Parts: sequence; C-alpha cells; structure tokens
Amino acid sequence: MTHTAPQTIVLTGGSDGIGAAAARLLAGGPARLIIVGRSPAKTAAVAAATHAEHIVADYRSLDDVRSLAATLHSRCERIDVLAHNAGGMFAGPVRTGDGFERTFQVNHLAPVLLTRLLLPLLLESRARIVSTASVGARLFGDIDFGDLDTQRGFTPSRAYGNAKLANILFTKGLHARYAEHGLAAVAFHPGMIATNFAADAGSTFQRLYHGTLTRFLRAPEHGGARLGYFIQGSPGTDWTSGAYYRSPGRIGRSHRLASDPTAIDTHWSQSAEMLGISWPA
Repeated sequence: MTHTAPQTIVLTGGSDGIGAAAARLLAGGPARLIIVGRSPAKTAAVAAATHAEHIVADYRSLDDVRSLAATLHSRCERIDVLAHNAGGMFAGPVRTGDGFERTFQVNHLAPVLLTRLLLPLLLESRARIVSTASVGARLFGDIDFGDLDTQRGFTPSRAYGNAKLANILFTKGLHARYAEHGLAAVAFHPGMIATNFAADAGSTFQRLYHGTLTRFLRAPEHGGARLGYFIQGSPGTDWTSGAYYRSPGRIGRSHRLASDPTAIDTHWSQSAEMLGISWPA
C-alpha cells in the first residue's frame, strides 16, 4: 500500500490578524502547518492553539530570512504551499540594517529572498505561492524605478501601496518564469479587516483606519477565510496562476504597471540586484 505524505504549508505572518485566523481555519486538517511570526510569544501561542509547528523570524533583518530558509530546508522534505502573509504599513522612512526602507523590505524584499532561497524545494514540490496583496496597490501605488523602495517622497500609504504592487508584480514574474516547471503563484486582496494593521503608521491613514472606517471593517476571520481559500485551492480549478484576485473567484483590476511586462521584468531585476541574488533560467 502506498502512503501519500501530507502536504506542508508554510504560513508567514501567522501570529496575528488574518494569518492567525487562517491558521485556526487550517488547524485539524490533514496538512502539516508551519507558522512563521515575528513575536515569539504570539507565534508560540497560535502554534499551540492550532497544533502547528512554528518558527520565529523578523523580516526587518534579512539574516533572519536566511536563517528561516535554512531551518525550513532542514525540517522539510517538501513545501506544497508558501503563503507570504507577513507585512504591514509603517511610519517612516526607516532604513533597516540591510539598507532598505522598512516597508519595502518587510512586505516585498524579505518574501522575495525567502522564495529564492527555497526555490529548489518549491520547484521539486510543484508548490503554490500565495501572496497577500492589497487593493492599496491600485489606490496608493506610485512606483519610481529610480527609488524602488520609496525612501524619497515617503508617505506610509504610498510606501505600502508600492510594496503591495510589488507583491503583484512578483507574482506575475514568478508565473512567467516558473509556471511551466510546475510552480503556481497568486496574489489576492484580503478585504478591509479589523486588525492592528497600520497601528504603527503614525499617519492620517492610521487615524482614518482605526477611527472613521472602523464600522466598515470586517472580522479577521473574513480575511483568514480568503487566505485559507487560496492556500487550499487548486491552480487551474479554484484560481488562475499569475492573477491578482479582488476576492475569491473574482480577478481584480490593479495598477496599470501590473499589466506591463516591461515593468514586471524591471521590478524583478532591480529587486534581485538589491538582494544580491540571481534566478535560474
């Protein structure tokens, strides 16, 4: 009798908000769940409640990302789903120890680096890469290719919009390069969710999000359900690889750059140069 190994799901940003809600949704299922979070206490608590494994990593340090990748390589024979959910809107501009603006590094560069370091395992597993993007990419995105991480002309909303647009461009780049090798990638908007999002932004948007807009926000379980849908879904059946979804089953309209192959390739190349990585053909 042949025994099929359970799928392995790696969920970043799993210690709070929609990540924790998605972890609770996935708990008790057949998949092996590994939660990644920045807070040791919160990450351990969610892992204990969901009977998941957990790893602590802070995306403000790319060395933490490298250590995370090494730990995953040592623990996992395969990774079936890599869910990039860590991120947020922050005050700034703040330059990390790696030399990049914090919002861009946490939301985009760190997930790109993790994907590259895990790429052989992801390709071997014919993995699905799910990225939590945002409608903010269209509303606030205004990429300057001479200032990719928005260190100049910074506002919390513009930096966040550019980083979320970067998530969509990266998804499209992954699909263009690796779909024929079995890798599938999708990005989605989780909805307007009542979490601690933008709590550290120190901006007009923060006051709006946690003030006037509060009555319009939905519970974290709503965003967690959307994240869970794409994690559990099958490319080609439940969602289309390379697409950005406004909601499950509904491909969304995003920033015009998301439909520009030159912009996608330029952003991909500049991100790789910033990280000092190369991608196999």
